[in-house]
Amino acid sequence: MPPQANFALPQGFQLDQYRIERQLSLGGFSIVYLAHDADGTPVAIKEYLPNSLALRKEGETEPQVPDEHRLAFRYGMKCFFEEGRALAKLMHPNVVRVLNFFRANGTVYMVMQFERGRTLHDYIQRHKGELKEGMIRAVIARMLNGLREVHAHKLLHLDIKPSNIYLRSDGTPVLLDFGAARQTLLTDQPVLKPMYTPGYAAPEQYEKGAQLGPWTDIYSVGASLYASVTGSAPPRADERSEADTLQPLTKTHAGRYETQLLELIDWTLQLDPLARPQSVYALQKALIQRQAGADRPENWFSDLGGRLKSFIARS
Repeated sequence: MPPQANFALPQGFQLDQYRIERQLSLGGFSIVYLAHDADGTPVAIKEYLPNSLALRKEGETEPQVPDEHRLAFRYGMKCFFEEGRALAKLMHPNVVRVLNFFRANGTVYMVMQFERGRTLHDYIQRHKGELKEGMIRAVIARMLNGLREVHAHKLLHLDIKPSNIYLRSDGTPVLLDFGAARQTLLTDQPVLKPMYTPGYAAPEQYEKGAQLGPWTDIYSVGASLYASVTGSAPPRADERSEADTLQPLTKTHAGRYETQLLELIDWTLQLDPLARPQSVYALQKALIQRQAGADRPENWFSDLGGRLKSFIARS
């Protein structure tokens, strides 16, 4: 049976102190809106509304939750609220800024700073696997600054993918749409079907009770790097665990990118969590490593901001 479709709140709807302008995205777990606060400042508002548990019909405000799903819905709402509380403590230019979170209409809302620009996914689709190596290294290296801050707060992102790496108009990347609330529901508490992205989710995310850690996000970063190079995601990790058909990039893309970069991506995509980089710092250090003979100035990393802005302007 296909999942049911939830109707978004209508344009002009007054939600607490915010006025809804339009729907930005609709997923199986939430709806994201563009809205304006009382001062007219644009914000993005994420509404907890898993379509496997609740249904909001056209013209209604509150979702209808069947009795058999009520416990799971409430538990997921609690996790979503706690996710907003945790993210609100993060203050980093490469991590989406959570401004507010509140309960209304029988569910929970997370208010985030609205960012202007395009996703890395958009750039990958536009350039069809022919992104310049300089841009790939610059975007991911800068994004990893934000991920290091996330991990420093004992949090995991758990849904890193090109569509969640947003490139502002000035070229700086920002991490969006954390999956922590969804993954929390993989515990022995009331069960909500996990919402991960095939191809980008690490193999341990498919295993009940598996230990998740920085290495889990690092796999997803590696998959995003892979997509930047090839134009598409690697095979699903659960399928790779059964029969691994993934060919090393050092074999399939030799000569198109620096060998060091291809080796790095292959390293991050190891099925064994212990065989991957164990920290973002280790991955970042390897990503900005200067390959012998490569014409990359010593101040290359310190000038990533200007470099990224130049890349975006040319794209």
